[in-house]
Amino acid sequence: MSAIRRKFGEDYQVVNTNRSMTFSAPVKKKRQRFVEKNGRCNVQHGNLGSETSRYISDLFTTLVDLKWRWNLLIFILTYTVAWLVMASMWWVIAYIRGDLSYGGHNSSYTPCVANVYNFPSAFLFFIETEATIGYGHRYITEKCPEGIILFLFQSLLGSIVDAFLIGCMFIKMSQPKKRAETLMFSQDAVISQRDGKLCLMFRVGNLRNSHMVSAQIRCKLIKSRQTPEGEFLPLDQCELDVGFGTGADQLFLVSPLTICHEINSNSPFFDLSQRSLMNDQFEIVVILEGIVETTGMTCQARTSYTEDEVLWGHRFLPVMSLEEGFFRVDYSQFHNTFEVPTPPYSVKEQEEKSSLTSPNPLPVAPTPPSPLLKNSSRVGRRERLLSADNADHVDDQVSRLPSKLQRMSSSREEHLWRGLKTGSALPGGKASSTGDLPLSIQRLRSSSIPVVRQGHPEEQVQLLSLDGEAEESELEKHRLPTAISTIAAPTPAPVQISSVGSRPEDNLPPKLRRMNADR
Repeated sequence: MSAIRRKFGEDYQVVNTNRSMTFSAPVKKKRQRFVEKNGRCNVQHGNLGSETSRYISDLFTTLVDLKWRWNLLIFILTYTVAWLVMASMWWVIAYIRGDLSYGGHNSSYTPCVANVYNFPSAFLFFIETEATIGYGHRYITEKCPEGIILFLFQSLLGSIVDAFLIGCMFIKMSQPKKRAETLMFSQDAVISQRDGKLCLMFRVGNLRNSHMVSAQIRCKLIKSRQTPEGEFLPLDQCELDVGFGTGADQLFLVSPLTICHEINSNSPFFDLSQRSLMNDQFEIVVILEGIVETTGMTCQARTSYTEDEVLWGHRFLPVMSLEEGFFRVDYSQFHNTFEVPTPPYSVKEQEEKSSLTSPNPLPVAPTPPSPLLKNSSRVGRRERLLSADNADHVDDQVSRLPSKLQRMSSSREEHLWRGLKTGSALPGGKASSTGDLPLSIQRLRSSSIPVVRQGHPEEQVQLLSLDGEAEESELEKHRLPTAISTIAAPTPAPVQISSVGSRPEDNLPPKLRRMNADR
């Protein structure tokens, strides 16, 4: 034993060395299928009672659906019985007329049918007439009107029997069920990812060179379930989408194709995982329909996959190869699969996990408008702040003011900028921002400041009008630079106008108000 372990490794273990003792794996109970792999439906009808008469009313379809051995038996019996009955009728006519007693010895006597003396001769006469052989030895004479009527009836009945039985046999032989024998389905179905989505896939193929015209495929999920009301539905049928909305269910079946069912929130397999697949019970019925190109008849091929025939984390091997001048299909690899990395979780579990790892962003609350300006008709335009770029332009405008007004403005600006740097609020409850500059500076325009010199050193300054549209267009031309935007608050506070006066001119210094009044 130690030598064997050294040769084959430490993992080598002898299970059983006695040939007389055999161990077999536990045989799993065979799964009861709704549709067999060859497409036969495993359903039997019983306790029909008086409903069996419906089969006789549709006799032609009943004969076509019978098995071949029963069809052949009915075919032989029908012709045999018809021949015997008609031959007996010819024999009865000959017997009633007395043709059998003469036996053809009296040349002056004219029988109904010449040379019919017994039942075998009557039977031969019927066969010759029915098959139109016409040997010429037996024939009907003109002195037998009942024979002429029986001959007409025999011709009509023979035509009806021939049309019925020969037509039945022809339809049964030309049934497209045998065409389905050359349509292949893969032995197993697989579940793996395709284009980032979990999909259920199986493969179909056509062994003949003749095409299936207007080929269409459908899938049904057969699974018992219980409704919320407590009703049990055995073998409930549910449709599986294989591309009905996109037209992928319409097949051009000249080479093997892989049919794909995407597992999403609308799929019955939305909560199917690798673990639940081992304990679940279901059956997938696949139906392939098309028109046979050579006969023009509709053909249907069926198969099914149980839960044991669905392989998780597998993919089909490729069967197409490019040869010199044509494509080659290797059907030896048609049923083979190989393993691929596939998450063992269901689509439902994956969506729940992704929703937990990436939560929705918090909603941003809008900035409320200034309560002092909510009654004004131009609230939105008056709440816009003066940008830092426009501050340089304002400095140019202030430099054009009289010296006394410049000193008043500079002292107030220093106080405002000191409040911005320290983050403290201005007196009177104002917020620290660039919008707290004096209204006289915010509303000045270089083009609208006329300087009037009338022999006195005193100058007058015209205030800008509160035109919302002009102010908006002027402020939108300038944007806050990155360096200054980091100093200012993230959300600039709106300009709050003091409630000392009802007009903006009331907030100016007393001397400026008098100058404006004189203006």
